[in-house]
Amino acid sequence: MISQLPAVPEFYKAYVQLSEGLSLMGALHKSLENLSEKLEEKLKAIGDEVYAPGKWRVPVILQHIIDTERIMAYRALRFARKDETGLDGFDENLYADQTLETKRGVDVLIEELKLVRISNIYMFDNFSEDELLREGTANNLALSVTALGYIIAGHQAHHLHVIQERYQPLAKGFISPF
Repeated sequence: MISQLPAVPEFYKAYVQLSEGLSLMGALHKSLENLSEKLEEKLKAIGDEVYAPGKWRVPVILQHIIDTERIMAYRALRFARKDETGLDGFDENLYADQTLETKRGVDVLIEELKLVRISNIYMFDNFSEDELLREGTANNLALSVTALGYIIAGHQAHHLHVIQERYQPLAKGFISPF
């Protein structure tokens, strides 16, 4: 049960809870399935619209999901391999600021996200039960390998929910709800 996962800092619990009722592999596979052509069409229809000044455009959100997944997967690999070196945190806004002017299309970003997710599905699927239970420290917070996998899936779900709620009404020529 997700609520009984070891080493889930309070900040990440909301992401982890978005996969309640799913196994780790089920959550990762479901998150991959959610990266559909239908989603891509909806995101393209939003274009560069933002719901408020200073909010990220959809391509920046997608790049943020990719960057965060890579960092969380790196942490999981380090912890699974018994690397006890404490890891620093990262500033998501600093990373996003470096991509604000990106001209990369939604189609390219979705494809990259799928490839990153597939790679991480293989990584998590090949961790032993012992490796999945291992813990490490990042940003002075204890995290388990399993929690990091759920965070990856939940982080994407969180941002897609925000897009559905706040950006979808801005879509041009595409009325269907998510």
